[in-house]
Amino acid sequence: MTTLIWGVLPYVAFVLLVAGTVWRYLYDKFGWTTRSSQLYESRLLNIASPVFHYGILFVLVGHLVGLFVPMSWTDAIGVGEHTYHLFSLYGGTAAGALVVLGILTLIVRRRVNASVFRATTRNDKLMYVVLFAAIALGMAAKLTHASGDGYNYRVSIGPWARSLFTLNPDTGRMHGVPVLYQIHAVVGMLLIALVPFTRLVHMFSAPVQYLFRPYVVYRSRDPRRLAARPERRGWERAGS
Repeated sequence: MTTLIWGVLPYVAFVLLVAGTVWRYLYDKFGWTTRSSQLYESRLLNIASPVFHYGILFVLVGHLVGLFVPMSWTDAIGVGEHTYHLFSLYGGTAAGALVVLGILTLIVRRRVNASVFRATTRNDKLMYVVLFAAIALGMAAKLTHASGDGYNYRVSIGPWARSLFTLNPDTGRMHGVPVLYQIHAVVGMLLIALVPFTRLVHMFSAPVQYLFRPYVVYRSRDPRRLAARPERRGWERAGS
């Protein structure tokens, strides 16, 4: 079972992510969208969407640092385990709270607005459940082991995650990992596998190029020049 969960499941999730994304791009380009429901309701969406997206971005960055930056690197720059734990605890909890707040607001919006609710598919509901479970379990695992220096996942989960890229998963690292962290990891892999088959696939279409494109100059008309221009009625003469 250990080999199946920590040595096989990660690769299954990754294959589904890649293959599903390629399939979706080739055969469902018109479905590659968030299926925006802004036309039905925009007030709550304008609040919940930025909160959710900023929160999920911070969560993603935190996971990348926690899993793929070795402990020796942070020690080398003078960031001890206690300091790292506090930063992870408060920063991760704040980011998770933003995501939870955003998801709950989006769910309430979909439930109370009839038009938005009718546009919600079973796929959307499954996505919300798995995404919310992944975030909630991560916060629960972190807060459950908040005392002292907490649980140092950088000596267990981190090395296991990095070993996956060598195609030689160190499944032994997951022995003794707290149950909440293990469940959080499994739900996270399930979420990765679901990404291509839900509206979350739009993350691969993020307009990153907007950060590097030339800026656009907008010039307003001079109202004085507009006022001085004589009013023209009817067709202008084309000449004789």
